[in-house]
Amino acid sequence: MVHTQGMVEVIVGPMFSGKTEELIRRLRRAVIAKQKVQVFKPAIDTRYDDREVVSHAGGAFSAIPLASIEQIWDYLDDDTTVVGIDEGQFFGEAINDVVRRLADERDIRVIIAGLDMDFRGEPFGPMPFLMAEADRVDKLQAICVVCGAPATRSQRLINGKPAHYNDPVVVVGASEMYEARCRKHHIVPRD
Repeated sequence: MVHTQGMVEVIVGPMFSGKTEELIRRLRRAVIAKQKVQVFKPAIDTRYDDREVVSHAGGAFSAIPLASIEQIWDYLDDDTTVVGIDEGQFFGEAINDVVRRLADERDIRVIIAGLDMDFRGEPFGPMPFLMAEADRVDKLQAICVVCGAPATRSQRLINGKPAHYNDPVVVVGASEMYEARCRKHHIVPRD
């Protein structure tokens, strides 16, 4: 798995589709290939651990929390060849330039995992741009908790009921607040 040029890989899908698990799998393979790996996550994601990316299935990989994606330059080692970024949707539009610079100027393989759609079923932050710029995109599916069909949406629940369209977009949570749903069973009430 030696690479000679930078590239961008994006792993997207709804909550519980295995995005972080796939990110961790690719990072572990890079370590086995003796590549220098560094992993970053948004500091606001403290669901399982402050200094690790952790999948819902329990897989984990050491990570550096960042308040903003621009902080990556403060922590990036000169000999790093693979950068993992979890929950890319939380870094905002600034991630687009950072990822491009990592791949194009530093020849780094960048692997980003994140939600492609918010709880409303709309494109989430910088993820559409990252998907368009990527050399490889993998869109994963979960299983709809209502009918068992492939799920492509993240259903946010408030007191067991679907969140309203006008509720805040960014609310960090796990199974206590979100479910995987198919298109048919994804509900977003509007006025």
